[in-house]
Amino acid sequence: RHSSPSASAATMLRASTQCHAAARRPAVSSGLTLGGRWSQPLQRSQLRTSVAQRAATLAHQVYELNDVDRAKLATELGYSTIGKELPNGVTLADIVKTMPPEVFDLDMPKAWSAVAISVVSLAASLYLISVCPWYLLPLAWAMSGTALTGWFVVGHDCAHRSFCKNNLLEDIVGTLAFMPIIFPYEPWRIGHNTHHAHTNKLKVDTAWHPVPESDADKLSGVSGAMTRAFLGSPLKLWASVGHWLIWHFDLNRFNEKQKPRVIVSLAACAAFAVIGLPAIVHFTGFWGLVKYWLMPWLGYHFWMSTFTVIHHTAPHIPFKQASEWNAAKAQLGGTVHCDFPGWVDFLTHDIAWHVPHHVNSRIPWYNLRKATVSLRENWGQYMTEGTFNWRMMKNIFTQCHVYDEVTNYKPFDFRKEEEFFGVQRAVLPNSM
Repeated sequence: RHSSPSASAATMLRASTQCHAAARRPAVSSGLTLGGRWSQPLQRSQLRTSVAQRAATLAHQVYELNDVDRAKLATELGYSTIGKELPNGVTLADIVKTMPPEVFDLDMPKAWSAVAISVVSLAASLYLISVCPWYLLPLAWAMSGTALTGWFVVGHDCAHRSFCKNNLLEDIVGTLAFMPIIFPYEPWRIGHNTHHAHTNKLKVDTAWHPVPESDADKLSGVSGAMTRAFLGSPLKLWASVGHWLIWHFDLNRFNEKQKPRVIVSLAACAAFAVIGLPAIVHFTGFWGLVKYWLMPWLGYHFWMSTFTVIHHTAPHIPFKQASEWNAAKAQLGGTVHCDFPGWVDFLTHDIAWHVPHHVNSRIPWYNLRKATVSLRENWGQYMTEGTFNWRMMKNIFTQCHVYDEVTNYKPFDFRKEEEFFGVQRAVLPNSM
């Protein structure tokens, strides 16, 4: 069992937090230490004051901790390191200047190798689906969904102009790569550029962000229950399906200058939907549509959601109002590096090596590792890193829901524990 941060640090942070938070929430029970040890029996309604929630409260003041206590807090939250706060005078340009110039170089053989890897791996996985017994289908689907994510990453680099020097070719390759997942390339490119320009900026970032308390209070009925379920449980790892539907098919979201290119992307998706999907049904039947397209597609959305939420959601990483937002702090300190199994990195073209991509999105995928090494050498003390683990995800599932100005996040059931969330806190693993 990991030890808790020192009493002096915990006392300092507790006092600092309470002076801001006492007027806005019930006091945290004194029966729970930061390390999660109960000093007296508590009622079930108090169990929501979990280690993760207590750590999240203290995490708001993470930059006041010394190195030893910050390392212990990182363990509490499921990370290997939590960085210091980046000094106010540092800009993104300052960070970029410390990186080797060659990480921005484009290499056409490497760029096209990603296309080849994605095509071959998806074809191989679809073949496995066709021949493997039913009880091995989940493994084949896992491989095919991951391979399909590689197609997305190819289009992702095209959208960032880090695939080749020909923008028209990039748009063609990107549109084709997005077609099998029925993802409109140009609408996604526009929204994703907003995400990069305003990462972790409250109400502006187009990726995952905390739910405003006023909006959370309106989540009622069936639709509200579904929203809370998808944002407050492991179902969140497929919540990008809703993001895909809401953000990318409505022409009214785009201005007149953007609409012609958006329409081309929508037409490409429509072509696959009305030609490709019926062709799959014609040759393999409706079960074939589930086997060969729907399950790999859901596998892609698992990785789409997982990568995005891990890279930008953590109890100690704040979303800021526009008046307080700092680009360098958001991109370097507000983006998490998370290690995944090697086969995942291979099939998804190192998209999980994400911090340098936010420092400068023109770095191609095959240079992300070298760029990460450079950032660690020069700015590592300001970076948050970890390995994909249950403790990290449990915090995200059960705690990181609603925006809180003091503690960054609070759970949907911050007023009174609800059974849906209480069961998860009790049964989800807490291992690293």
